[in-house]
Amino acid sequence: MVQGQVAVIGSLNVDFITRTPRVPEGGETLTVTSFDTGFGGKGANQAVACARLAGEDVKVSMIGNVGDDLFGNDYFEALKKEGIDGSKVRKLKDQKTGIANIVVEDGSGENRIMFASHANYAFSKEPSAEWEMVPDEAEVVVFQLELPLAVVLHNMEKAKKAGKHVLLNPAPASVLPDSAYPNMDTLVMNESESAICAGGSIPKTSPEELAKEYLKKGVKDAVIITLGGSGLVFATAAGASGRVEANKVKVVDTTAAGDTFVGGYAVQLAKQKGGEFDYRKALEFATLAASKSVQKNGAMAAIPYLKEL
Repeated sequence: MVQGQVAVIGSLNVDFITRTPRVPEGGETLTVTSFDTGFGGKGANQAVACARLAGEDVKVSMIGNVGDDLFGNDYFEALKKEGIDGSKVRKLKDQKTGIANIVVEDGSGENRIMFASHANYAFSKEPSAEWEMVPDEAEVVVFQLELPLAVVLHNMEKAKKAGKHVLLNPAPASVLPDSAYPNMDTLVMNESESAICAGGSIPKTSPEELAKEYLKKGVKDAVIITLGGSGLVFATAAGASGRVEANKVKVVDTTAAGDTFVGGYAVQLAKQKGGEFDYRKALEFATLAASKSVQKNGAMAAIPYLKEL
């Protein structure tokens, strides 16, 4: 039985994933470990994470743009296989589907990503009907920053006015206007993103204090700053705060960790029906899901299912 509905508004890309023993120097040709392709994009990855981690409890929909190429055609079938409603994904004529080149180092599992937006950025310069992306039925709406910033901010404001829970994962990081924060219920970011988004308007301080500073900027419910192997810190508008430790696992590839975490937390929000929300329990669930993802290669392929937790 469906308990809640999550809509993810964001990017849909095709990933080109290269695993390498090291990053080559300029002008150097290096034989790599492997090469794969797969579906990705932070938006689509987070939608898949929601779908896989929700079981039968939460309906998940994806909203965004693909091109009228082979990649775009294949994407609809991929979303359907994941149980995601892709009916609001637009296929744009004469546009290419977005792509991401992902380079993963074998030893550390660290990744470097180069993103070509293509259809993800195919919006009119001024607000128009194509900017309207928030579905009426969604209760939790998840955003990232792989769409034009103006389009994201427009839809965050619309979602907030409609009474929906707005979750922003500001990646790739960009300086955000102060007017954006009151339209967020939950802000999830990593340590580097937390420094960039404020654009220097918040003094350098501990992650715990930084989370509280973002609440002062207007975030309505919770600020979560992930710290990789050091876990995360969180602070809520209700006054709760603390740390959640990371699960100690062998790291193979970190590409999907952040998106898995966001998806895991979003479905916990969607399942909330009255009563006091258990932040720590939701964060521990999302942390466990993310720890499963880093033990596998790839992006979407590494996102775990609920039964694996």
